[in-house]
Amino acid sequence: MVTIRVLTALPWAGVISLAGGGLPLLSEATAAMPGDRTAIAAPNSKTQELKSSQPTTTWIAQGVTSPVQITDVQIQTTEAGLQVVLATTARELATPTTMASGNALIIEIPNAVLSLPEGDMFQQFEPAVGIALIAATNLPDNRMQLVITGTEALPLVDINTAAPGWILGITPDSEVDAAAIANDTLQVIVTAEKTPELAQDVPISLTTLTTPDVEDADITSFEDVAGNVPNFVIFSGDAASSPFYSIRGIGNFNFLSREAAAFYVDGVPYDRIGFVTTDLPDIAQVEVLRGPQSTLYGRNALSGVVNITTRRPTSEFELDGAVSYGSFDAVDLRASVSGPLADENLFFRLSGQVFTRDGFINNSFLDDDVDERESFNGRAQIVWTPSEAWEIAFNAFFEDLDSNTNLIVVSEFEPSEAFDVEFDVDNAFERNSNTQSLRIDYTHPYFRATSITARRFSSSEQRSDADGSPRDIIVNTNDFTGTVWSQEFRFQSPEDAEQFEWIVGGYFESNKFLNENDGFTFGADAASIGFPVGANLNDGELNENIWAGFAQVSYRPITPLTLTAGVRFESFNSTLENLESTFTPPGGPSFTTFAVNDVEQDTDIWLPRFVVEYQPNPNLMVYGSIARGYRPGGVNFRGDETTLLFEAERAWNYEIGLKSLWLDDRLGVNLAVFHTDVDDYQLLVNDSLGIGRIENEDVSITGGELELRATPIRGLDVIAGVGIADANFTGSSEFDGNQVPFAPRLNYNLALQYRTLNGFFARAELQGIGKTFFNEGNTLEQGAYAIVNARLGYEFDNTGIYLFANNIFDTEYFAQAFEFEPLGSLVTPGSPATVGVQVRSRF
Repeated sequence: MVTIRVLTALPWAGVISLAGGGLPLLSEATAAMPGDRTAIAAPNSKTQELKSSQPTTTWIAQGVTSPVQITDVQIQTTEAGLQVVLATTARELATPTTMASGNALIIEIPNAVLSLPEGDMFQQFEPAVGIALIAATNLPDNRMQLVITGTEALPLVDINTAAPGWILGITPDSEVDAAAIANDTLQVIVTAEKTPELAQDVPISLTTLTTPDVEDADITSFEDVAGNVPNFVIFSGDAASSPFYSIRGIGNFNFLSREAAAFYVDGVPYDRIGFVTTDLPDIAQVEVLRGPQSTLYGRNALSGVVNITTRRPTSEFELDGAVSYGSFDAVDLRASVSGPLADENLFFRLSGQVFTRDGFINNSFLDDDVDERESFNGRAQIVWTPSEAWEIAFNAFFEDLDSNTNLIVVSEFEPSEAFDVEFDVDNAFERNSNTQSLRIDYTHPYFRATSITARRFSSSEQRSDADGSPRDIIVNTNDFTGTVWSQEFRFQSPEDAEQFEWIVGGYFESNKFLNENDGFTFGADAASIGFPVGANLNDGELNENIWAGFAQVSYRPITPLTLTAGVRFESFNSTLENLESTFTPPGGPSFTTFAVNDVEQDTDIWLPRFVVEYQPNPNLMVYGSIARGYRPGGVNFRGDETTLLFEAERAWNYEIGLKSLWLDDRLGVNLAVFHTDVDDYQLLVNDSLGIGRIENEDVSITGGELELRATPIRGLDVIAGVGIADANFTGSSEFDGNQVPFAPRLNYNLALQYRTLNGFFARAELQGIGKTFFNEGNTLEQGAYAIVNARLGYEFDNTGIYLFANNIFDTEYFAQAFEFEPLGSLVTPGSPATVGVQVRSRF
C-alpha cells in the first residue's frame, strides 16, 4: 500500500523548478539521528508510469536561498479523518522525505522553517479518533519536521501541494505497512548529463555516492571513492608523491602526458602533481562516469569522469566537526561552519582538515620513519543569489602536505621486506596547491547558462634514497610546478524540457608545467657499481593549450525512446621549451649533455557520441552507446633526441547497459558491458635508472560493471559492485598479449551496513583487486588480494561515536612497483592494519 501520495503541484520559478510528470520518489530517511541525514527526492522528466493512482509532479531544490516560512498550522476535521494545512507566505515547499517509527509517520521538509506567532513548535494531542499527536518543529540545516502519530497504527497521509503551502489529508489506517514508508531508497539525483535527473535514468555506466554514503564510509579523498566503485582502482599505498589509477583499464601509467580521466571538484578540473591523494573535506556527492566523456564536460576524458561536489553554504548557521585518533598516532581533525552573511541572498561556508601520522616504514639506519605524514587544507565558499534567476559562487581551496615518501628500493620482491629499511637519506615529499574558481549560473524559462572560470596552482618537491642502502650511492630528486587556467561555458535547455534537450559548450585551458632538478645525484659510493659521481639533472618548461567546442542533443520521438547524438572538436597544442640536461661532477663545473627548445606537437580531433535509450517503465531502462575518446599527443619532458614526441591515444568505446529497480525499489541492479579498441596507447617504458621513451601501442579492452544496492529490511543496506576490464596489448609488438600495467582484470566491493532506530550503527566492507602487473613485460606481478574494513558506532542527537578498523587482517601487498636495475625494484607497500575512534557532531 502506498502511504504517502503527493497529489498536485503548481510551479514557482527560481529556487524550485518543475521537473515534469511522474512519481515523486521519496528516499528513506535512515538516520537514527533526526535531522542528520538529508534524503534526496528524485524527480525526473523521463518517468512515465505512476506508482499511485494520483497525478503527480515533483520538485527539485536548486541553489541556496532563505528557507520558506511556514506561518500557520491549521487542523480541520473531515469525514475521512483530518486535514492539516501548512500555510506559507508565497513560495512552494520542496518535496518531503519520510520515515516511520512505530505508529509515527515522520515527514521532513527541506529548506523550510516553522515561524508561528507562538514560536517555532506546534503540538496538538488527540485531534481525532485514531490520531494520538500531530507535532511540528524545526531541525538543523533549515528543515522542518512534521510528526503524525497514530493511536494504534500508522496513519495514511495524502499530501496536496497546492500553492502556497500544503494540505495533508490524514486517515487512520491499520493496514498500512511501515516498510512501505521506507521504499525508494535507491533513487538519487545526479547532474552527470548537466541537468538534474535520476541516476537510474542516465544512459551511462555511473556510480553515485550520496552524502549518507560519504559519511557512512568516511570518504575524504579520490582514493576512498575508488574503493567503492567498480572498474576504478587507485594504486597509492599512501605514496602521496606518485599515485596511479585506472578506469576501465586506462589510467595515468604515462604520467608524462595528460590525465586519461577527468577529475572535477566543484566544477574545477584537477591535473598532475599527485592530486589523487589530496584530502577533500566536506564532500557532499560523488559521481563516477565510466567510458569516454567528451560532449558534456569542459575537459575531455578518455576513460571516465570523477566528479566531486562539496557541501554548499546554508541559509542558517551550521557547525560540523569530526575528531579521529588511530594507529601510528594518526590524528584527523575536520570542521566546517556555514551560514548567511550580509543579507538573505549571501551565504558562506568554511571547511578544513588537519591530519598527522607517524610512518608505517621504519628506517633503522637513521632511526626514523620513511613515510610520516602531515597535511592541512581548507576551503572557502561564498554564494550570492541577487535574484531568482542568478547565482554567483566563489570557491577557494588550499592544501599543504609534508610527507616522507614511501617509494623505496627493495632487493627482494616481498611486501614484508618493505617495512624495515636502511637508508642514508631522509626521504621527503612536499606538495602545496591553491585553487580559485568563479561560477555564474543564469536560469531563464527557455534556457540555462553557466560560466566556470578557474585557476589552479600546484607544486611539489621530492627527495629520496634511490639505492635502498646505507651507502652514499644514488639520490633521486624532482621539483614540479604547474599552473592551470580554465574557462568553460555551457548553454543548455531548461530543466523542464522533456521531448527535446540540448547543450552547447566551449572550453579553453592553458597549462604551464615546470620541471626542475629532475634526475639523480650519484654519491661517492656510486663508482663502485659503475656510475659516474655527480648530479645528472633535467630542467624544462612545458606549455599546453586546449580549445574545444562540444554539443549534444537528445530527442524523444515516443515516450519510452530517447535518441542522443553529440560531438566535440578539440585542438591541442603542446610545446616543450628550454629542456636542458646537465651533469655536474663533484666540485663542478656543470656541462650540458642535451638541450632542445620549442619542440611542438599538435592534435586536432572530432569526437562523436551516439546513444539509444529505451525506458518501457520507470523501473527499467536499457541503452546502447558508441563514443570516441582520446588523450592528446605531446612532448616527453624526460626524453632525448629520439624519444621526445609521442602520438595521440584514440579509442572507440561500444557499450550496452541495463538499469533496473525491483521489489518496490528496494533492489537496484545495474549492468554494463563494453568493448574498447585503443589505437596508439601511450606506453611509458621504464629504462634503467629513470624514465625513458613513450611508445604507442594498440590495446583491446573488454569488460563490464555489475552493481547492486538493496534494502532487504529496514535499516539494512547491501551495496556491491564488480568490475571486469581485460586490457591487453595487441598487434605485432614485443608486448603482444601482455596485460596493460596497473590495469587489473577484476576489482570488487561489498558493504553490509545496519542502522537501528535507537542509534546503533555497524558497517563492514570488503574491497578486492585481481592480479595486477606493474610493467609492460608483465614480470612484476602483484597477486589478487582483498582487504576488510569495519565501523561500529552509536548515534544520538546530532553526535556519532565510531570505532573503525581498516585492513583488519593486515593483508600485505604492493600498491606500486617498478624495475630499477641494477639495484632491485622501486616499490610502495600497501597500508597495514589500523584501528581508531572517531567522534562527529553537527550543530
